[in-house]
Amino acid sequence: MNPDLLNRVMTYVSQEGITGKSLREIAAGTGTSHRMLLYHVGSREGMIAAIVATMEERQRALLAQLGERAETPEELMLAYWKQLSSPEIRPFVRLFYEVLGLAVQGAPGTENFLRNLTDPWLSGDFRYKVDSRATRIGVAVARGLLLDLLAGADPKEVTASYKLFVKIFAEWVSSADVA
Repeated sequence: MNPDLLNRVMTYVSQEGITGKSLREIAAGTGTSHRMLLYHVGSREGMIAAIVATMEERQRALLAQLGERAETPEELMLAYWKQLSSPEIRPFVRLFYEVLGLAVQGAPGTENFLRNLTDPWLSGDFRYKVDSRATRIGVAVARGLLLDLLAGADPKEVTASYKLFVKIFAEWVSSADVA
């Protein structure tokens, strides 16, 4: 899909949601026609797949970028959380969970979403590597705390919980045989 059009679609659905929205509604909200969306993505499901793939790709790219500047894995985790939990990103986090809900219900076009929900995080080319089981725990905790934020929890309390997790995680990774 054209990057400019994809960005407009992602911005629109992050603000307005995607559940129950037709391609015509999304096209109107992004200043294009439904035929143009169909040309680029083939179907509503193709659009969902493109959005999800792009969201996840951007998050992994952000993690890699932050990893280049971080002095320690803990510093990387905290910098990533700061970005991921920011109010500016929250509409995209909400969209992630909205698409996840569609995927677990078997919505067409979301099959790859579930297949690739966590594995790319486990095999990504990141500066700091830990055992894939430890990485899976880190991904799960971050996603759980993000869901807590979306549900209205106090951001300071959620961030404090994440910082505690990072401390425990760092101690565990450095002292445990996680192989």
